[in-house]
Amino acid sequence: MATWQPDPSFYPSPRMAAQAPAERLAYVAAFDPDRKKPDAIAVVDVDPGSADYSRIVGQVDMPNIGDELHHFGWNACSSCLCPNAPHPHMERRYLVVPGLRSSRLHIIDTRPDPRSPKIVKVIEPEEIARKAGYSRLHTIHCGPEGIYVNALGNAEGKRPGGIFLLDPESFDVLGQWELHRGPQELAYDFWWHLGQDTMVTSEWGTPDTFEDGLVPEILLGGKYGRRLHFWDLHKRRHLQEIDFGEEYQLVFELRPAHDPTKAYGFVGCVISLKDLSSSIWTWYRDGDKWAVKKIIDIPAEPADPADLPPLLKGFKAVPPLVTDIDLSMDDRFLYVSCWGTGEMLQYDVSDPVSPKLTGKVRIGGIVSRAPHPKAANGALNGGPQMVEISRDGKRVYFTNSLYGAIDPQFYPDGIDGWMVKLDVAENGGIQFDERFFIDWPKGHRPHQVRLEGGDCSSDSYCYP
Repeated sequence: MATWQPDPSFYPSPRMAAQAPAERLAYVAAFDPDRKKPDAIAVVDVDPGSADYSRIVGQVDMPNIGDELHHFGWNACSSCLCPNAPHPHMERRYLVVPGLRSSRLHIIDTRPDPRSPKIVKVIEPEEIARKAGYSRLHTIHCGPEGIYVNALGNAEGKRPGGIFLLDPESFDVLGQWELHRGPQELAYDFWWHLGQDTMVTSEWGTPDTFEDGLVPEILLGGKYGRRLHFWDLHKRRHLQEIDFGEEYQLVFELRPAHDPTKAYGFVGCVISLKDLSSSIWTWYRDGDKWAVKKIIDIPAEPADPADLPPLLKGFKAVPPLVTDIDLSMDDRFLYVSCWGTGEMLQYDVSDPVSPKLTGKVRIGGIVSRAPHPKAANGALNGGPQMVEISRDGKRVYFTNSLYGAIDPQFYPDGIDGWMVKLDVAENGGIQFDERFFIDWPKGHRPHQVRLEGGDCSSDSYCYP
């Protein structure tokens, strides 16, 4: 008798996902900041036993120029096993790749040869604007009801930004997700607590305030995003807004606990206007409402103005610029990318309101330009940016480019792309894998990393 078998990369719980086989490939978004050649998804060999280890072994080029590929994701993941909308017949096969600047979506098939993915569908911005009313596509997540896509602008590139859904099989644009938006206007990241039936969204700004770089007057005036929004995931209604205050600008990456019985998560704030520090906050349930608490302050580092880009000379300091965070599958270790100072920090967040620093490395950085053991070109620029963790928590990968128009504001000599890997000790502590360093081919800069079979920021779970 024929039976349907769930995709073997789907797991009902994060505990089981942490026992998954090690990844052998990574998919990496690479973009041309000069918009002269097509962006691409590169395929990287991450199998230590392979002769091609730490090499790009495949690539699929986009059909257009100027997409600025960003935070892509899978068509399906472990949330397909949730009881409220089960569809275990799905398979983790297609990468859904957004263009942040072009507002174009690419559907890429990773079968039958995962080293040679193929574009099978392109959804043009006009269709997305017509059916969903959005543009400037930023992040992809697969959920129980389909593929969620968030956008930073409406069809005209103004406010409000928001979320729309794709059919996970036909990839048709279904329409706007929000039924009741409430006060939410700005968008950036989004994630959810399936066990709490709650969506969480964060804020950046409208496209006209970042597509040509950060605008100092808007930043110093406290006019970029500084709020979290909480939503009823099932009813698609806004429930609550938390304002961090004008001091805190660019409330960015969201990482909820993987265990669906835990009602908390972490968010990074890029910069404080008071002292250029970055901060990490925990959101949590407080009675019948959500609340936030600042749990980590990361100070700016004093610096000689001669070593600083024009944007920072007057401050005589290097801000950490926390631009990405990631949480291990067991909810134990939080990784924090300090793109300005060049540090990757590891915190034990077993107690989510009392973190402990357990490891750090330094590479690149605006002033430090710290090297890598395998890098032939010595001092490195850029800094830890998009970070991804293996499902078993033993390996951490990251790249060094933030956004085409913002990179030169902090690294005016340009960014030479690289990708590195860290090995994680069982009880905390991180160190570079000295065999793994990719000097990224010129003409592209690397950004988002996705791991074969899933990783710590691609899946959500309905069972503990």
